[in-house]
Amino acid sequence: MAMTVSTKDSTALSDAELAEMADLCVDREPNFDIGFLSKQREEWVLVTHAREGARLRGYSFCTLERIGGTPSLLIGLLLVERNAKSDQTLKTILHDQFRRALLAFPDEDVLLGSRLTSPDGYRAFLGLEDVVPRLGYRPTGEDRAWGRRLAKRFGSEKAIDDKTFVMTVAPGSVGGLDYVASRGPIPEGAEAIFDSVDTESGQRLVVFGWAMAEALASGKLLK
Repeated sequence: MAMTVSTKDSTALSDAELAEMADLCVDREPNFDIGFLSKQREEWVLVTHAREGARLRGYSFCTLERIGGTPSLLIGLLLVERNAKSDQTLKTILHDQFRRALLAFPDEDVLLGSRLTSPDGYRAFLGLEDVVPRLGYRPTGEDRAWGRRLAKRFGSEKAIDDKTFVMTVAPGSVGGLDYVASRGPIPEGAEAIFDSVDTESGQRLVVFGWAMAEALASGKLLK
C-alpha cells in the first residue's frame, strides 16, 4: 500500500491525533506521551504525518525559519515506527520537508539541523554537504557556533559540548530524531561518533548539514 504524507500547522493538532502519535512508542523508548507531545505542539510550527492507508507510520515536528539570516529546516522531533518500512517512512517525511524548504527558500542553501538518538539517524543527512559532526573531521569555530545556536533553539545553549556536539539535558522525555533503519548500511563513521552518547540518560547528538540550492531544485533530495 502506498504511503501518503500530510503537513499542517501544529496548533491544528487534535487530542485524538496526539493520542495516535503517542501510541507509536507507548511500549518502548522514547515513550513520548500525550503531555510531552502537547508541548511539542506549542514549540514547533509544523507537524507532518506519514500514513500507510489509515495507519500512522511516523510523524515529525519541524519549523522553517532563518537563524541569523540563514535559511534553516529544524526538526525538533521525528519518530518512525520500527518495522520493515521504516526507511520508506523516513524518506516520505523528509521528502515533504525538503519540498517545503525549497518553496520557502528558493535558490538558497538550507541548513538541516536535528538531534539524533542513534547512528541510524545519520541517514536523514545523506546527500547533504558538510555534515557536522563527522568522523575524522575537526569542527571549525563556525561549526561550533552553529552547534550552540542549534542547542539554544532546541532548549539550552549551555547544554551542549561544542567540541563533541553532545547535548545533555535534565531527566525526562527529550526530543530528537528517533529512527532505526530496517535494512542497508549506516553511514560510515556514525557508530563511532555515537560511542560517547548516552541516549538513555537523555543525551542527544546535535547534527547539521547543508542542503544545497542546486540539489533541492533538481529534486535530488526529494526522492
